[in-house]
Amino acid sequence: QGMDLGGNSRFCKPRPLFKDVRSQFFFCGGIMELAYVCEWEKRPKSTHCPSIPLVCSWSCRNLVAFTTDLKNVSHMIHIIDTEHPWDVFSINSGHTEVISCLEWDQSGSRLLSADGDGQIKCWSMSDHLVNSWESVLSSSLDGDPIIALSWLHNGVKLALHVEMSGSTNFGEKFSRVKFSPSLTLFGGKPMEGWLAVTVSGLVTVSLLKPGGALLTASESLCRLRGRVALADIAFTGGGNIVVAATDGSSSSPVQFYKVVVSVVSEKCRIDTELLPSLFLRCTTDPLRREKYPAVTHLKFLTRENSEQVLLCASNQNGSIVECWSLRKEGLPVNNIFQHRSPVVGEKQPTILKWRILTTTSDLERVSAVALPKLPISISNTDLKVASDTKFCPGLGLALAFHDGSIHILHRLSLHTMGVFYGASSAQRPGDESAIKRQRTAGPAVHFKALQFSWTSLALAGVDNHGKLHMLRVSPSMGQVLEMNTTLRHLLFLLEYCMVTGYDWWDVLLHVQPSMVHNLVEKLHEEYMRQNQALQQVLATRIVAVKASLCKLSTATAARACDFHAKLLLIAISSTLKSLLRPHVLNTPDKSPGDRLTEICAKNTDTDIDKVMINLKTEEFVLDGPPLQSLQQLIQWVGDFVLYLLANLPNQGSMVRPGFGFMRDGASLGMLREMLVMIRIWGLLKPGCLPTFTATSDTQDSMLLLFRLLTKLWLCSRDDGAPQDPDDSLIDECCLLPSQLLVPSMDWLPVNDGVMVKLQGKHPLRLQFGKASSLPSNAPPTPLEVTPGSQRMDNLRCVHMGVCPTEESKACTRCGCVTMLRSPNKTNAMKQWEQRWIKNCLCGGLWRRIPPTFT
Repeated sequence: QGMDLGGNSRFCKPRPLFKDVRSQFFFCGGIMELAYVCEWEKRPKSTHCPSIPLVCSWSCRNLVAFTTDLKNVSHMIHIIDTEHPWDVFSINSGHTEVISCLEWDQSGSRLLSADGDGQIKCWSMSDHLVNSWESVLSSSLDGDPIIALSWLHNGVKLALHVEMSGSTNFGEKFSRVKFSPSLTLFGGKPMEGWLAVTVSGLVTVSLLKPGGALLTASESLCRLRGRVALADIAFTGGGNIVVAATDGSSSSPVQFYKVVVSVVSEKCRIDTELLPSLFLRCTTDPLRREKYPAVTHLKFLTRENSEQVLLCASNQNGSIVECWSLRKEGLPVNNIFQHRSPVVGEKQPTILKWRILTTTSDLERVSAVALPKLPISISNTDLKVASDTKFCPGLGLALAFHDGSIHILHRLSLHTMGVFYGASSAQRPGDESAIKRQRTAGPAVHFKALQFSWTSLALAGVDNHGKLHMLRVSPSMGQVLEMNTTLRHLLFLLEYCMVTGYDWWDVLLHVQPSMVHNLVEKLHEEYMRQNQALQQVLATRIVAVKASLCKLSTATAARACDFHAKLLLIAISSTLKSLLRPHVLNTPDKSPGDRLTEICAKNTDTDIDKVMINLKTEEFVLDGPPLQSLQQLIQWVGDFVLYLLANLPNQGSMVRPGFGFMRDGASLGMLREMLVMIRIWGLLKPGCLPTFTATSDTQDSMLLLFRLLTKLWLCSRDDGAPQDPDDSLIDECCLLPSQLLVPSMDWLPVNDGVMVKLQGKHPLRLQFGKASSLPSNAPPTPLEVTPGSQRMDNLRCVHMGVCPTEESKACTRCGCVTMLRSPNKTNAMKQWEQRWIKNCLCGGLWRRIPPTFT
């Protein structure tokens, strides 16, 4: 910052909240708990090892990017997904200077990096794999270091209303705020690009044209360019950009600029305008005028709010934090004009002026700042409800100190809401021996980079030894709540993730196994209260949320199997129906798939051939190759129906997989429709039919399965009260294993992530590059793959063998495994695989499985 602040080797004991320091430690233990620590392999001093980390960034898909400065090695960017932190992907960035900024885009799939030489690079996933990245675009301002970086705003802004958390309508809980993109194309579509601020006072903009070309322009923030040590970027609802900048000296003003980006005659244009500035309060205090000479942190409180800013001034031993707000005030009028008669409709002139909201007392020296990303509404009503219900996510900002502690402060009042002691150890503040050891051992381990998750329920930090720490942050900041209130808070955040499409991994950190059943039931109730259009949009997303919840408890692990099977069932059903084409062009409004659903719902006949009579078979006429290439999906449908019916007599409890389908009329009806389609296609192309091993050569397996499935479906139809299957149906299902060979259905992917291992509340110590070998707290269900068994391609429904030779990829969320390259070249199978290029069935991201894991 232009002056040497030096290091701080002394250990500063935090001020106790209570007289008994030991009771304070236990009180704060529930506020922030260490989930896991991931460190680099211990190496001899002569080899390269990570030293001081620089920046850290957390995407909405729960990908964390951070940097470490490797001695004598080009600067690296490390990317992990939080569920598999040991599987780090280190990018040789090609930057020649220290990387100063990392920024994810709004979708969490692209990353910007900038360095001290003015180079900006845009990284994107290679083959849509989270552990394979490539640089696709770049821009540069040679020799001008970048100090602030941001993607242009896309105009999408949600507000989360705590006051409406009890509402039945998602639209009232999470309202769309009117917000203009930073730059729009023809038709109002937002234009993509990024904006950066340099140390010499330049603002540079790079725009991504629809053809892939890059349009770049640079402009000075003001006429008199000067050194800019710190800067931050925010956006206004009108589409403007606001840049805050300071030269690093606390005695200098903090300047604010409005930046307007436009495209004129195929060229990028930047217009800047000076806005009201401010001086830090600590410099106007005679007692502190020279105490804090340097501004070390400058942040807008939120990306979409340019009217609140956080400032931190420091010296070698301490810091002070101030929160400022931009307000409109009336301009006082001179006494000469006070007595004149007022003009009708004339208003008092106003002016924008920065006013200090609050300031802290003297603090330990701040090493990192993390601001919440949850867009919680800060209206008076919402703040009151949040205070009454003790709902704290999004209300606190985190400060990391050089003594290794982290304090969470209220974003407006700056009062302390929670404290975490020690980045490297969990010693109690009252442990004098620990304090003495730390004093003699040198500088304390402290965080150099800190980032909140997108629901503010977790913190990722990188310390000065290069270790990555993951911390849970309590939704109530350690305050004791009733179980119903806790469930309501977690349910509220799960609904927010469903609506936005963000990953909910950080919410699962706080779900206890005893909460899973109630959360799943309440989530389903809230979903059923939404309108039909929204239910269709969220149909697969809610099933994925339920599946990830059920994996956290041994009592509901079998239900996770059912939800994974339902995701595959919905996908296969929509794919097979999409193959149907109307026989003539001037068809009614309903598609062949809709007519099939309607006829199968009305016709309750147990004979599959009689149901076929009512259908227009010409709509089912397809060429042979598409049907033959989809045979493994058709085989899965047949095997699944057989498995469900054969296990019907054993469904005495909810522990066994498949129980969830016995009362699910919609899923049973879907299976019934697909059997009818398969039956018709079998007449045209017998090779596409599912293969069953029967004890009798005269056994019509499809006819038998359809008859039993229809009887089961009639017991759970939506238009009537659910009934238990009668004894005759159960008796017939008991005979099925003697008539047909029942297959083993391995449809539940293996849990190899850290989430299930974290349920014990004991922090994990992990190592980059080495998979966690810690045992899971949840025992494997009967359908999990055991070592030495056949590996399954969960998407193509084919066996890969005991030791697959093909390269594979796995889902970061559910663990679903599939081959990286397609073994099938037919168009129909390519269309099926194209659906899962970017995301898994559950919506999770893909990661390449290292050969040692395969």
